[in-house]
Amino acid sequence: MSSHTIDRIDATTDRQGWMGLLARAKPALLAARMPEALPDHSLLRAPEIGAVMVQGRAGATGAPFNLGEMTVTRCSLRLATGQVGHAVVQGRDRDHARRAAVVDALMQSDTAAAIREQVLAPLAEAEETARRDRAEKAAATKVEFFTMVRGEDK
Repeated sequence: MSSHTIDRIDATTDRQGWMGLLARAKPALLAARMPEALPDHSLLRAPEIGAVMVQGRAGATGAPFNLGEMTVTRCSLRLATGQVGHAVVQGRDRDHARRAAVVDALMQSDTAAAIREQVLAPLAEAEETARRDRAEKAAATKVEFFTMVRGEDK
């Protein structure tokens, strides 16, 4: 495991880090890491599909502008033990949103260390692997330009 991956796993110790990781995770990967039967919970907000406006910045420093809308699914729930979990995930996958909200709630309980090891660490590793593969593909298409010294340049 690279040091960058370890840093990303360490970043999941705070709520913003693990919620971002869950939101970016592939639904199939999260489903594979979560048990078939989710812990007892009651829905505060059933998984619902909506849209959010995505903003961008020209050159990453300019004024924000509305780039377009993105479909998201959100869910809020309370575990039988009292912890409340929330999730907003990209796409229209209600099960993904429910699982992400369950993980958020479990990370606020005594089982946080086990959930970090069983769910978040493998998701962070998969994300890092995908990022590395994407970077390698981009590097393979890089074109380097050079100029030859000509006689009149002396």
